[in-house]
Amino acid sequence: MTTLMTAPAPLDLQDWVVALTRPTALTELAALAICVVLAWGLVWLVRRAVGVPDPGSIWFGRKIVDGVMFPLLLLCAGYVAREALSRWIPMAVFRIAIPVLVALLAIRLGVKVLQAAFKNAPLVRALERTISWLAWIAMVLWVSGLLPLLLDELDQITWKVGSSRISVTTMIAGALTAGAVLLVSLWISAAIETRLLRKATGNQLSVRIAISNAIRALLMFVGLLVALSAVGIDLTTLSVLGGAIGVGIGLGLQQLAANYVSGFVILAERSVRIGDNVRVDSFEGRITGINARYTVIRSSSGRESIVPNAMMTAQRVENLSLADPHVWLSTVVSVGYESDVDLVMRLLVDAAVQCPRVLREPAPAAALSAFGADGLEFTLGFWISDPQNGQLGLRSQINLAILRALREHHIDIPYPQRVVRIKPD
Repeated sequence: MTTLMTAPAPLDLQDWVVALTRPTALTELAALAICVVLAWGLVWLVRRAVGVPDPGSIWFGRKIVDGVMFPLLLLCAGYVAREALSRWIPMAVFRIAIPVLVALLAIRLGVKVLQAAFKNAPLVRALERTISWLAWIAMVLWVSGLLPLLLDELDQITWKVGSSRISVTTMIAGALTAGAVLLVSLWISAAIETRLLRKATGNQLSVRIAISNAIRALLMFVGLLVALSAVGIDLTTLSVLGGAIGVGIGLGLQQLAANYVSGFVILAERSVRIGDNVRVDSFEGRITGINARYTVIRSSSGRESIVPNAMMTAQRVENLSLADPHVWLSTVVSVGYESDVDLVMRLLVDAAVQCPRVLREPAPAAALSAFGADGLEFTLGFWISDPQNGQLGLRSQINLAILRALREHHIDIPYPQRVVRIKPD
């Protein structure tokens, strides 16, 4: 009985034409069509049982034939059909169909995992094309029977690394093993990240992002170690490399390492969170993302600032919404010395109360704050609960209301004045 990975004997073009024109080839095509219908039906039933899947799902994708499940079920059904028919008729169609389905499964798995792990990354498209080309080239070489011969020739090209003997075939096998292990690691980390970040908001979001990043880094590290072992590299020799990397981080990459460490500290301590309004180095805005190396802050004007995480932990950061979203704002108004002080204070409070964003409790308050050189200075203080909507527009609205009220009551707003005395000769 043949197995799935048994290499076919080399056939020339005439032998393939003869094999595919036999009457038994129609039987194989009918069996393959039944496998396609069976796989399509099973995927449809599973999708219906689990409900509408996520469009980015690795198993299901956007359509029935888009995910990994369809080529996987089709490959299993085709392998079973081939094993059943090989007892009575010679194989021709399935000798091509099975490698094609294996290549299709490898391409679909690699593409879907990369799309789920690195959303909108510019290198994903290039990696998808690379996986597709490698899979189809390997399939053509396998069907033609040239792949075993090519691997035997490449196995003759060897060199020694320490006490280990490495050949080109070993390197290719190690690269494939490394790719498979890394894909599995990315798949597991993407599934864990999706489950962790599902319906996570507020305080939970930062912690779950930190856990997701730590799990992904750990899985990638373990996958890299397994891949190196598959190539034949002794992992004990990496201790010297690890020491050199540690010295390099300690000397040349201090700031970069500090940013990564500070990123995990910020996510773990939750001193600042996604959605908080902060002021860092005279830049004020809302935190839209906390990455491993930097934090993205978006101001109300639409500008974005990329702040290194080391700055977020080493410098003073004003969090305007850490414990209480209420923010106190103020504006200063000057009037003439002959003005009615009680009337001015009442007009200032009324102007603030007219604004819907100003809180009624605690209520706005006006006070005579200073005796200026040109007039009396009043400070109007008020509270808001939505600082993320900006402050400039609110101040402008209140100042316009104050200006209209003062003009209606004929209260003088003095211009800057200077008294110049000319001493006679």
